[in-house]
Amino acid sequence: MNCSYQSGIVSRGKLGRHLLGRSVVFLAVLLALSLMLTRTASSQVVYSGDKGGFSLSAGAMGSGYEVEYGQQKLLGIAGFVDVDTSRRFGAEGEVRFLMFHNPDQLETRTYMGGPRYHYSMGKFQFYGKGLVGFGQFTFPYDLAHGNYLVIAPGGGVDYRWKRRISFRGDIEYQIWPQFTYGSMNSYGVSAGIRYHIR
Repeated sequence: MNCSYQSGIVSRGKLGRHLLGRSVVFLAVLLALSLMLTRTASSQVVYSGDKGGFSLSAGAMGSGYEVEYGQQKLLGIAGFVDVDTSRRFGAEGEVRFLMFHNPDQLETRTYMGGPRYHYSMGKFQFYGKGLVGFGQFTFPYDLAHGNYLVIAPGGGVDYRWKRRISFRGDIEYQIWPQFTYGSMNSYGVSAGIRYHIR
C-alpha cells in the first residue's frame, strides 16, 4: 500500500509538471503572437524620410597583411557580401586567403561575418564592421595546421564610380585569442571593387 501511495504521488507529480510545462508553452506562444501583432500594427506607420528596403552587393579585394607570428608580411585575396538597410545598419560576410609572398609557406584563411554600420556622403560611403568567425592557420613549411576563433573589427570607405560599381578601401585588425602560442594579432589593408546587385 505504501508503494502504491508513493507511485501515486510520483505520477501526480509528473502530471503536474506536464501540465505546468504545457501552460508555460501556451503562455510563451500567446506572448509571441501578441508581440508579433503589436509589431505589425506599429509597422503600418512609415516615416516619409525612411525609404525602407535593403541593398545587396558583393565584391573582391587584394590584401596585404602583417601576421604577428614570425612578423610575416603576406599578400592575398578576399571576397565579401554586404546586405545593408536604409537605416545605416547591415551585415557583412567575408572570406580572406593570405597565401602569396610567403617564403616560409605560412598561410591563413579566414571565414567571418557580422554587423556593419554605414554612412553615405555624396559619392562616398564610410563604414565600420565587427566580424567574428574562424581562421585556418598553416604553420611554416606545412608542418602543422590549426583552426582558431578570429575576431576582426575594421572599417573603410567605398567610392561610387558608376551606378552599380564602387571602389573600396578597407582596413582590418584580426585577433586570434586562442592561438596555439597565445593570443596573436594581424592587421592589414585591402583594396578592390564592389558591385551593387540590388
